[in-house]
Amino acid sequence: MEDQKLENLLNLALGATEEEREKSLNLDVGYHPIDREWELIIKYSGNLDQVRALAIQVVELQNEYAIIRISQSRIDLLSDIPEVEYIEKPKRLFFQIANGKRVSCINEVQDTRFLDLRGQGVLVAIIDSGIDYANEDFRNADGTTRIRVMWDQSLRPNADEEKNPPKGYRMGVEFTKEQINRALEADSSEERRRMVPSQDISGHGTAVAGIAAGNGRGSGNLYAGVAPESELIVVKMGSPMPDGFPRTTELMQAMDYVVRKALEFRMPVAINLSFGNTYGSHDGRSLVERYIDDLSNFWKSVICVGTGNEAASAGHTSGVLQKRKEERIQLAVQADESTLNIQIWKAYTDEVEISFVSPAGTRIGPIQSVLGSQRFRIGETEILLYYGKPSPYNVAQEIYIDMIPVTDYITSGVWQIILNPTRVVEGQYDLWLPSENVLNRGTGFLYPDEEVTLTIPSTADKVISVGAYDALTFSYASFSGRGYTWQDERTKPDLVAPGVNVRTTAVGGGVTVVSGTSFATPFVTGASALLMEWGIVRGNDPFLYGEKVKAYLRRGARELPGFEKYPNREVGYGEDVIIRLH
Repeated sequence: MEDQKLENLLNLALGATEEEREKSLNLDVGYHPIDREWELIIKYSGNLDQVRALAIQVVELQNEYAIIRISQSRIDLLSDIPEVEYIEKPKRLFFQIANGKRVSCINEVQDTRFLDLRGQGVLVAIIDSGIDYANEDFRNADGTTRIRVMWDQSLRPNADEEKNPPKGYRMGVEFTKEQINRALEADSSEERRRMVPSQDISGHGTAVAGIAAGNGRGSGNLYAGVAPESELIVVKMGSPMPDGFPRTTELMQAMDYVVRKALEFRMPVAINLSFGNTYGSHDGRSLVERYIDDLSNFWKSVICVGTGNEAASAGHTSGVLQKRKEERIQLAVQADESTLNIQIWKAYTDEVEISFVSPAGTRIGPIQSVLGSQRFRIGETEILLYYGKPSPYNVAQEIYIDMIPVTDYITSGVWQIILNPTRVVEGQYDLWLPSENVLNRGTGFLYPDEEVTLTIPSTADKVISVGAYDALTFSYASFSGRGYTWQDERTKPDLVAPGVNVRTTAVGGGVTVVSGTSFATPFVTGASALLMEWGIVRGNDPFLYGEKVKAYLRRGARELPGFEKYPNREVGYGEDVIIRLH
């Protein structure tokens, strides 16, 4: 019997073998095979006393959410606790970097100013891959740091060296402003790294921070960020585990930490999230998205999230079920694809049976709609199929398909997924693949739909969702995730900002050129910081945060050429106008 207090993906993961989990992109996330333990997200009411008695580790977040670590054998007991309302497993997160064509460089839009606002008295929070904290872009004129506090989740704590996690959290190392300043005074870079060993290996977080808040000193004052006199809170996401990719559990703890610190410092905060994933119903109903919405009501904050780069990835398709007519979805799988999963989301009132046709023409099905997991083998590919139920937070049904290799790779070629409706009430269905970051270039739907390609959590209701455009041609960036949200069709993105060939801060100094909604988002984060400076810090509007900032940005957005209707699925209400005002 499937446990309805557990999300569908967790139910499937718990029923999978160790080998199946290891080969899957999604099923193993959050699982620690050596200890047979899971990291989980729970929503609860009341207190956590019974949870603490069962779990190995509990991190209590705001608004009755928690991140726990628990033995797999005790998850059933966890589900039996009345105070526990719902349980989800972590999901991977991917940075939103576009690896597409390069064009000529854009104007230095990050060097503009709005009413002489520079971010004074406002915090800009960068939750990302870390930051080059020694870079001149993030230091004051006297050489001291602009970073108020930094939490590197990927480092192992060491109490003997006074390298401890933040109070209330169990992972990583927190560095105060004073510790960073002492490291900056070190005689050598080796000594500096010994004192504060946090590094931005990929450079992603440094580039993001440079756009939102860099002061321009690292580029000889050529390329300053939008809020160059703001102070920074930095969280490097990750874990000390070998598979140290960022996960939703680390994101939730990072956001909890940032808001608590902003409250402690009594300063408004603009939070930047330049990552996401494609798993979920794309309508803001997962626990992570609900947590972000709940957290947005706590303290004076604004949360800006990129819409991702999935519009041109062929990772989404959709259609409408009709009575007595089967739907054939064609999926190309490139050679050497080690694993692949597909989500089908539809109305629970509609009923379908599913068949699979392999590239060799072998057919399995129709497979009846039996709630729970089923297994099939077609050639060298094992298929795990899970018919889910609606959750307390979502009326829709998910049908999850995981294609796992029997040996090394799943069968390449064109697969067909056939939907045979036995009852049609609403009819709409959508399919999503994993992020393009983890797929071969030739893998995708043959007839893709570029709409509803927002990444999660940009589909959360109370965030400012940011797409990308080319500031040289004033045209929409074809890779930028499109709206609207699924089911309720809320307007997303809210607006767009430059995301093609943006010049920004590089690790070690100098300038790098980047593309993607990862780098459009910090323009809006910086603009939000300027609005909060004008409203809260300067006393013009003490309530200028949260949804009110979104409203101001929407109202001030400027239309781009080529669109007659606003808002629309590509650019929302238009371009972020604040960064263009001098």
